[in-house]
Amino acid sequence: MLRTLFGIFVILHGLVHLWFVVLSQELIEVTPEMGWTPHSWLFTGLMGDAATRWLVTIVSVLLAVTFTVSGIGLFTRGSWWRPWLIGSAAVSAALILLYWDGGTRLLVEKGLIGFLISAGILVSVLLFNWPPAG
Repeated sequence: MLRTLFGIFVILHGLVHLWFVVLSQELIEVTPEMGWTPHSWLFTGLMGDAATRWLVTIVSVLLAVTFTVSGIGLFTRGSWWRPWLIGSAAVSAALILLYWDGGTRLLVEKGLIGFLISAGILVSVLLFNWPPAG
């Protein structure tokens, strides 16, 4: 039962990354009070604004897919879900850090909860070996 709930949680966490697609492709108006912006402290200066927005779009779509695949692996008790989930959580946490503007105002809106969830998944799987493989 807990494994199934965790699988659902993993899938939902992955689907939330699609919000970054909405923001990075400016499908809605991005305002300062929303917190997160599609600008990276690292990539925007190196690649420019448009390429940086496309990078976060592509990575976010891939994260939605890989978290979903990981969740399905948890449901089916496959032996392959573990590296998918570890990779997804690590990339998710890195993405949030790389697109954080360094400010402490509006931390939740800038992805703090998502970062903590991804970090929690990594701790759960890597340190506590939960849920067990298979």
